Amino acid sequence: MFPLDSPWNISFAGCGFLGIYHVGVASCLVEQAPFLVHNARHIYGASAGALTATALVTGVCLGETGASIIDVAKEARKRFLGPMHPSFNLVKIVRHMMGRTLPADCHHQASGRLGVSLTRVADGENVLVSHFNDKEELVQACVCSAFIPVYCGIIPPTLRGVRYVDGGISNNLPQYELKNTITVSPFSGESDICPRDSSTNIHELRFTNTSIQFTLTNLYRVSRALFPPEPAVMKVMCKQGYKDALHFLKKNGLLNFNGPYRGRVLLGSGQERPDHNDEEDNKHDEEEAAVVHCSACIEEHFIERLSPTLHKALVEACMERRSLVKTLGNMLPVRVASALMLPYTLPLESAVSFTLRYCWIQVIRLSKRKMLDYGIPQLAFN
Repeated sequence: MFPLDSPWNISFAGCGFLGIYHVGVASCLVEQAPFLVHNARHIYGASAGALTATALVTGVCLGETGASIIDVAKEARKRFLGPMHPSFNLVKIVRHMMGRTLPADCHHQASGRLGVSLTRVADGENVLVSHFNDKEELVQACVCSAFIPVYCGIIPPTLRGVRYVDGGISNNLPQYELKNTITVSPFSGESDICPRDSSTNIHELRFTNTSIQFTLTNLYRVSRALFPPEPAVMKVMCKQGYKDALHFLKKNGLLNFNGPYRGRVLLGSGQERPDHNDEEDNKHDEEEAAVVHCSACIEEHFIERLSPTLHKALVEACMERRSLVKTLGNMLPVRVASALMLPYTLPLESAVSFTLRYCWIQVIRLSKRKMLDYGIPQLAFN
């Protein structure tokens, strides 16, 4: 049983595009055990886990969060090299996504309660940031936590004048060692909420505090963390997160179900009933059987169906908007021609992407210099 007599925390592991799993877990916790979220002392996150933790603390619509993750994955899948293509700027997309969805006062809600795991470039040490001066600083902290070197770019972003990279490199599951921390990971292992693979393999890998069991399914998950699967597969992963969170709540007696039969009192076998005729007794027995059957089907009902808001958002995000250009681009001859032209187009696109980013960095530096000339405090954001 999970101890509720002392303060508890929630920690989300870094997992790249598998962050859609965290959305399913968060949705289940908010709907079925809201006290676990509202009364949690701290909610930690690393990399993609920091994005879900931020959404959970600030009260952002989880349906919109899940749809945004699928939209980013769809954007990455448009390119031949996926997210490794030079024209795909994950940092810019994440910054824009969070700037659009987070409320203006999100830093007030997050300060003191949200913990974002960062890796300091200078010495490789882990830093947990839990206080934010404004919305931009909160967004920048999440960008730093999700910045994978080379994968996301060459120059690490800065926060308050210090350069940081992905928090999962130094601590992928913050505060996992505390007994009262609910750990969440999309990889099968020893986390409190994680997939349970049917494997007899007892070997596991410890990646910066994250337990990952050696299974073929986990190998597939690791590959999909960096190279996103199809939107329909991501929707299934979100559903899996909801299912695993529900299993955790039921196992620990934390399920807060407010269904149509909640509060109905069943007579025990030792209680005396008032005098009823046989017809009334049979009717009462049928009602009791219906209650028992409904209780047994509660978990199955929740597993099969996400919340209407989340389900609708994911379905809309998974829909493919057909166009003539996209239809032609998906044709086999066009795809083969694109692959053959890649050795010539890739250097050109890389040069254009590098030039645009270099010019953007120079503009930021000039802006900072002008701010200092006018006596305006410097904001160390790259």
